This record gives sequence, C-alpha cells and structure tokens, in this order.
Amino acid sequence: MPKQTKDRLLKIMLIGLTIVSLGLFVYYSPQILNILSSMDNFRDYIRSTGHWGPAVFMFFQVLQVVIAPIPGEVVQIAGGYIYGTALGSLYITLGMMIGSAIAFYFTRFIGRSFIERLLEKKNYKWMSLINDEKKLSAFLFIFFIIPGLPKDLLVYVAALTPIRASRFFILTLVGRLPWIVASVAVGSTIHMEQYGTTIVLSVISVVAFVVGYIYKDKLIQLFSGLGRAAGEKKSGEQKMQNVPTKRGARVQRKV
Repeated sequence: MPKQTKDRLLKIMLIGLTIVSLGLFVYYSPQILNILSSMDNFRDYIRSTGHWGPAVFMFFQVLQVVIAPIPGEVVQIAGGYIYGTALGSLYITLGMMIGSAIAFYFTRFIGRSFIERLLEKKNYKWMSLINDEKKLSAFLFIFFIIPGLPKDLLVYVAALTPIRASRFFILTLVGRLPWIVASVAVGSTIHMEQYGTTIVLSVISVVAFVVGYIYKDKLIQLFSGLGRAAGEKKSGEQKMQNVPTKRGARVQRKV
C-alpha cells in the first residue's frame, strides 16, 4: 500500500477516534463536572479508586490539557488539596506533559499538509513570527510563564508551526512549572487551612498576570533579541577560519 494512502487512512482513523472521544466526553460530561464541582468531591472520587488514584488523577490532568476549555487551575489546585505540594506538582506535571504530547503530535500529524501549504504563502503578517524560531520560542515562553492565559489552546497552535518538538516541550516544562507548583501550593494551603499563605500566593499570581500581560510584547522582544544576539555571536565564531600566510604560519582572520 502506498505511503500516501496509509497516511490518509491513519488520518481518517485518528479523526474517527477524536469524534468518538468527544462524543464520550460530552456524554459523561455531567458526571465529570460533578466530580470537579468541589475539592471534596474530587478528593473523595480519587480516593475511591484506591491504588489507581494517582493514575486516575493524572488522567484528569491529561483530559484537561487535551480538552482545553476545562480550566487547568481547578485540577492543579485539587492536586495540592489531595496530595500536597510535592506529589501534587509531580502528578500534575506528568499529566500536563503527557497531555501536551498527545495534543501536539496529533495536531502536527493531522495538520502537517495544511501548514506546509500555508507556509508557502507570503501574505500573512504573522509569517515572520512563525519563520523566526527564536522569536516564536520567546513568544511561547512568555505566554506559558504568564499565569491565567489559555496555555492549553496554545499547544494546538504551536503544533502547526515548524518549531522543533524538543524545544517546544522544554519551553512548556520550564514556562509552566513555576505556576503549576504555585497552584498546587494554593490547594495544599487550603487543605491545611493556611489561608494567609493562600492569599499571598493568589495576590502574587494576579500581580504577575497583570504585569506580564501589560509588558508581554516588550518581554518577547527582549527574549527574542537575546536569543538572536547569541545566535549571531555563535555564527561569527564559526566564520573564523585559519588562513595561511606567506611564511607558512596560520592566523585567524574573520571573513
């Protein structure tokens, strides 16, 4: 069977699986929403699954990433409420990375031919951002590190760009981890009734959102400029080569 035909059949199967999965999610959404309606309900449900609790909890985090409209903070705060800061952060991070990988590779495989055709066109204002990996990386990092922005939707968008998967996942982990830990810590402090700490963490998150949202463009320019300067320095060093002189000695000359 030709490779093109196999790819087409695989895409059809993946699209069919997506439709079935969405259908199941819609069917069971009332039960899911009921489980997530309160911290105590979620904790009781996770505990009712016994030794499968961590796996079931991570499944909810994967579901939250893949089904982007589900608010991530609900699951993250619940992680601290149920497991504490350390284990809650670990389970949330693992679930977030697994969910991001599923969404990223699924979108990249399904949309690869579409984006390749799109990149051939030159009349898009955002083409400079897509084609400049340093600027795109800076944008993704700033977007990930500002709390409160819809980060899970960005996974699907990033998958349609030429960014390397390894770079994307590093940016995802580094950019999202601080606020994952902060959200989980809020849940842990709520469970321990340390409301003063909860208020402080919440205020810090709100201030970081406001400041980050106001200065996001300047931060993107700053980070992309630093990356470009480093790249130009490395490129300049690569252009240094040994040039023979008349006496047979070799000196470095910049070309």
